[in-house]
Amino acid sequence: MFAYLDGKIDTLSPTTAYMDIGGLGYEVQLTLNTYEVIRDKKQCRLFTHLQIREDAWVLYGFATEIERESFRKLLAVSGVGAATARILLSSLTAGQLHTIIESGDSKALEKVKGIGAKTAQRIILELKGKLPDSPEGEKALAGHNTKGADALNALLGLGIAKAVAESALKKAKAGLPEEDVSSVEDWIKAALKCL
Repeated sequence: MFAYLDGKIDTLSPTTAYMDIGGLGYEVQLTLNTYEVIRDKKQCRLFTHLQIREDAWVLYGFATEIERESFRKLLAVSGVGAATARILLSSLTAGQLHTIIESGDSKALEKVKGIGAKTAQRIILELKGKLPDSPEGEKALAGHNTKGADALNALLGLGIAKAVAESALKKAKAGLPEEDVSSVEDWIKAALKCL
């Protein structure tokens, strides 16, 4: 019904945004990853998914189309509802989720609150080969390979904020010829020098 909302952020919390679109306020449920992207903005575009239930219409918003597509694919898995899909995409980026599913790492999924062994295995079984490969930002960093995405995940694992890590990786990529970045480790080392 709604492809996206583009307007002023009236009120923002880590889980919810109130968007003012031409004087009409929309309550939009967010993932933590989307919140991180929009938290310092006064205006933004959110790609939306409308869930219609008996008792409510709930609008979910995502910073990228790939995150929204990952959310929709998760909803198609038996036993995974909107709350679980939202927790997954708050705990993991769409790129991380894709990597975990493609590698069949059910233990990584089980670390997410509310995901048991059976649900993790079902998600992997039903979504392997079906999720978008990486969010736009990670794809740009990766240069259509996984080095940039893997390097970003490693920096995040070191406790570096996502925006800082992405900026450092971009500087590292610009400062090094492609042949000098022969491994993920090289890229991480170069990015650490750019912090």
